[in-house]
Amino acid sequence: MRPPYYYCGTLLLLILGFSKSYAYQEGKVTGSRFFIFGDSTVDAGNNNYISTTPENQADYPPYGHNGYFEKPTGRFSEGRIVVDFIAEYAQLPLIPPFLQPSAEYVNGVNFASAGAGILPETNQGLVIDLKTQLNHFEQVRQSLIEDLGEAEANTVLSEAVYSFSIGSNDYMGGYLGNPNMQQMHDPEEFVGMVIGNLTQAIQELYAKGGRKFAFLSLSSLGCLPVLRALNPRKEGGCFEEATALAMAHNNAFSSVLANLEHLLKDFSYCNSKFSIWLDDRINNPLNHGFKDGINACCGIGPYGGIFTCGGTKNMTEYKLCESPDDYVWWDSFHPTEKLHEQLAQELWYGSPDVGPYNLQQLFSGNNKKFIIADVVDDPSYEQKY
Repeated sequence: MRPPYYYCGTLLLLILGFSKSYAYQEGKVTGSRFFIFGDSTVDAGNNNYISTTPENQADYPPYGHNGYFEKPTGRFSEGRIVVDFIAEYAQLPLIPPFLQPSAEYVNGVNFASAGAGILPETNQGLVIDLKTQLNHFEQVRQSLIEDLGEAEANTVLSEAVYSFSIGSNDYMGGYLGNPNMQQMHDPEEFVGMVIGNLTQAIQELYAKGGRKFAFLSLSSLGCLPVLRALNPRKEGGCFEEATALAMAHNNAFSSVLANLEHLLKDFSYCNSKFSIWLDDRINNPLNHGFKDGINACCGIGPYGGIFTCGGTKNMTEYKLCESPDDYVWWDSFHPTEKLHEQLAQELWYGSPDVGPYNLQQLFSGNNKKFIIADVVDDPSYEQKY
């Protein structure tokens, strides 16, 4: 019986014999569907429908402050988030949360949950962890098989784009905020656990037909306003232990992706050097249309780093800036809509920090022809790699 995760040095390529079919509700739509997995960076409202803490919800003012939506939606932003802009560029409507009642999933589904981690232990019982998000995807997949039939379902699966933005909570709360986990695992071992679980998730989706993947790598976590405020060593500086974990994660995951591209037929992906891109805006905000790259627009305390935005937390006092567009950071953890839009443009059009494909290529399918081959449940497959 296998453990729930594998260490980075002993990852096995597990391509299981799951059904590869996919189907959707009535109505045939051209173009790629969009499936979103992740945490608060891309949660479009799933946590509105679960029992959790106020820190993991954003369905109250001043979230949604800029008026793009009629009311707060559960997005951790004053407006839209990166996946909203990507859907627009792909000529898709907003992708609905999986748990939203009566949502139509004809263009894709957002499974993300604020506070979620790659490891099931991260914020356990308060969030929809990655494993559960994959289970929700399987429910959608089965309904699509019934609606479209297997042949058309195969096409939908192979043309869909599977997006991931997750991992920060594993390192911030799951490790740095958890002394027991630090006693059990050294940093290198913990990174291997996280990467192992993420790799398994990718392999599971590949086995079910996924071929086109997009990944938002981790930022320099120590430079978030909340971690600047918690930094015990350097006033005004970034919390370097947190950033070091994020960089170790990014380096290990880049190697994994390169190996998967070599081993998995038709596997294509867009990855980003998000930390480099974001650090430039933090350190040189004026070059990118911002005035402040360090402080949060909504919060209290040093750098706005005490997470009080909305006044529903243990501390009810918070301050709100006059112009969120001047800020990189909306609240203690999350960027403003303007930063989300710039990031979406970077991922869509590409740059030296994005590759080997950009999102425009993945959604248009002009990088290669994606064909689903039958996945054989071959016990010897695991041994070959």
